[in-house]
Amino acid sequence: MATRSVVLPDDLDLETPGRRDYWVALEHDTMWGAHLIPLTVFVGPRAEPGRGLVAFGSTHGNEYEGPSAIKGLLGEIDPARVLGRIVLVPVLNVEAFRTGTRDSVGADGVNLNRAFVEGAGRGAPLGGITHRIADLVRRQIWPYVHVVLDLHSGGQQIRFAPCASFHPIDDPELARSTRETARWFGTPLVMLYQNRTPGLLTSEAERLGKVTVGTELGWGEAVLAEGVRYGRQGILAAAVRHGQLDGEVEPIGHHASGTQFCAAIVDFDCYVPAPFEGHYEEVLPCGSRVAKGVLVGRLHDFGRIDEPGWPVEAPVEGIVVGQAWGARVRQGQFILCVGVEQSW
Repeated sequence: MATRSVVLPDDLDLETPGRRDYWVALEHDTMWGAHLIPLTVFVGPRAEPGRGLVAFGSTHGNEYEGPSAIKGLLGEIDPARVLGRIVLVPVLNVEAFRTGTRDSVGADGVNLNRAFVEGAGRGAPLGGITHRIADLVRRQIWPYVHVVLDLHSGGQQIRFAPCASFHPIDDPELARSTRETARWFGTPLVMLYQNRTPGLLTSEAERLGKVTVGTELGWGEAVLAEGVRYGRQGILAAAVRHGQLDGEVEPIGHHASGTQFCAAIVDFDCYVPAPFEGHYEEVLPCGSRVAKGVLVGRLHDFGRIDEPGWPVEAPVEGIVVGQAWGARVRQGQFILCVGVEQSW
């Protein structure tokens, strides 16, 4: 079992060759103590300044395939095979993970994946824990890596077709490298995601010119074997293909079989918000190809028991990327998302 050193953020060593296992201590807001974030770094003989890979799990605290995949790799990666720099953070948002919630409801109530807003929390040691985690990422991790993997799942809110995702990227070479990194996860879907949401971890990494891939590997606050497998594959493939880990990696899943598809949910027309609070019923599964207007689900108002469910229809022609997972939905919640299929 690894012996973890408890260190303050400024005492992290991501440069000296070898393996180091840390608990990174961030001052607790209310308890006399510290939040402890697990971080393991491998540094090999060919590590270069500003080059390396980081994989994050549990940016949201109720998404578990990423933490499980990364935790498994802690005991699997052979330090002798590491050429460059690999940083593994199985649980980034430790406060939300403690309560099993999307946001840090037991502390500052902030969603970490909305905390990477320009200027928010930068150099602010007295800010809430969520913004101080973002500051840790910015100051102590970003400068040492050029590949960023942020492993998400749908939690209780939404079920996705398992996917790796990224945003539209203007730089052609960065776009190509990002797309290929996403494909190697082996998921059935590679998703081109809208970039309007403020404060995404992946958005800031992309703005810094890093090869950045997100995922949706599961749903329902479970640990799905398929999602863990895709997460493990994506990290190892990226480490090998970006020169941080020696060896070879073979494609798996839909990447290996040639059945992988790409869909874009960039336009707002791809989304269906719930017009009223109710209960969502799935009619077609995620991954289905649909024409515009095809019935994908129903939204029920059980206070009007004799009325039929409101038809949730495909807003565009394409592929059902995601839909509500938990039956109970709020007004305005996106209950269906259909992606427009893209050519490779």
